Amino acid sequence: MAGQFERNVFINCPFDDEYRTLLKPLLFTLRYCNLSPRIASERLDSSEIRLDKIIEIIQESKYSIHDLSRIKAGKAGEYYRLNMPLEVGIDLGCKLFHLDPKYRDKKSLILEGERYSVYRALSDLSGADVKCHENEAEKIVESVRSWLVEVGQPKIPGPNSIWDDFNFFNADLNDMLLGNGFKKSQIDTLPIPEFIGFMDQWLEARDI
Repeated sequence: MAGQFERNVFINCPFDDEYRTLLKPLLFTLRYCNLSPRIASERLDSSEIRLDKIIEIIQESKYSIHDLSRIKAGKAGEYYRLNMPLEVGIDLGCKLFHLDPKYRDKKSLILEGERYSVYRALSDLSGADVKCHENEAEKIVESVRSWLVEVGQPKIPGPNSIWDDFNFFNADLNDMLLGNGFKKSQIDTLPIPEFIGFMDQWLEARDI
């Protein structure tokens, strides 16, 4: 994937279990459209500095998706989540200041769960095109698919087709893994590289 700059998509998002209900259809949409999602959890090495890995992935990716739906503290005494805004800044800096001119063509999508929440938290992004998925899995498929069309990706299937096939894939994956020694909770928390591998196998079999 490192040599596929034109197809790579850096994913900047939360990593909690609750967000997986949004991350999975997001990843599926990208693979369905023949793009390669790149995410910090694609490889786990305790000796590797996380920020170094993120910078590496950003530089290897023409596209980026930043989901800022979880930057707000959820309850009193809880801190804001600042990792995701930091990664937005690194990505924008790469586009604007990298010595290699190819980075001027980088394209980014900013997502939010609550309309206008990004502008309230990061006023410097006022005027940026932010798409709201309302924390709904089907809407994140629509948002990502719409953005891919806007940035010129060719022959993008309709959002209903992608959503329906995502659900068919999930059903097939559950049936297969439940019959091969997995519990439902273990299926829900599959490592991201393994989940993407199963997606690729399913899509190849479907000849998408």
